[in-house]
Amino acid sequence: MESDFDRITFYDISMRPPTEVHCCSPNPWKTRYALNFKDVSYSTSWVPLPSISKVRRGLDLPATRKFADGSDFYTLPIISDPSTNSIVGDSFDIAVYLQQTYPNSGAGNLLPPQKLDYTFSQNQALAVPLSNRTAAGFEEYAQFNINVDAAFTTHVLLMVQNLPFDPATAEQSKTESLRRAGLTNWADLDIHGAAREQLLNSFQDALAELAKLYEKDPSGPFVLGTQPSYADCIVGGWLRMSSVCLPASEWEQLRGWHDGVFGRLHDTLQEEFGQMN
Repeated sequence: MESDFDRITFYDISMRPPTEVHCCSPNPWKTRYALNFKDVSYSTSWVPLPSISKVRRGLDLPATRKFADGSDFYTLPIISDPSTNSIVGDSFDIAVYLQQTYPNSGAGNLLPPQKLDYTFSQNQALAVPLSNRTAAGFEEYAQFNINVDAAFTTHVLLMVQNLPFDPATAEQSKTESLRRAGLTNWADLDIHGAAREQLLNSFQDALAELAKLYEKDPSGPFVLGTQPSYADCIVGGWLRMSSVCLPASEWEQLRGWHDGVFGRLHDTLQEEFGQMN
């Protein structure tokens, strides 16, 4: 019989209770989808945002990213797998680890060969650094991850005011978010009126080429039609954040953009791979 000591521990970011409803961090969601895709046994350890750096250091994991000033950017997800005595601390690295360690588990190949020809060129520096990982044999996925992250991060200002912070740590979390963005006032992250409408239009345009990737195989809703892959987890992680943090009317707009490809992808991922463990 399996014990709790045999399970993978998945470290995710806790948000406002009930956490299962409000958890919305995109990179942990990429990992949650991947864990459920591979159907491996795991349990979630919920980490308050202000405690992330302490948890990573406690697991002897260095930061995988740095801010422009060279300081460490500590983030989640992390998995700890007792079956191999492995601790992995980046969402892309975790996907590669799961496929290589559990190649025949769950729904099959998490990283099947495919052409992921989507590029997003941001014209502004991003306050939060992106994960820039590589893995032999999975370069298409690594570059796709970077480009999708850049497209959504460029427009994440639309979502930050609705981040569902846990009231117990809300002020600390806001302070940390401001520090990461290089700002001092939470109100500076509020965007409304014409500026918001302009950013929404930019967001829709940024996702147009990504939508074309999903329209190549009309059997959908995944890039490979009826076959899910980690590419869908990458996009799905950001769609989960959008579903929680965008105002309801704007989330409905996003769901309908580009013939509804993103609404269908989100719904299917949540139904098939969105369970909480």
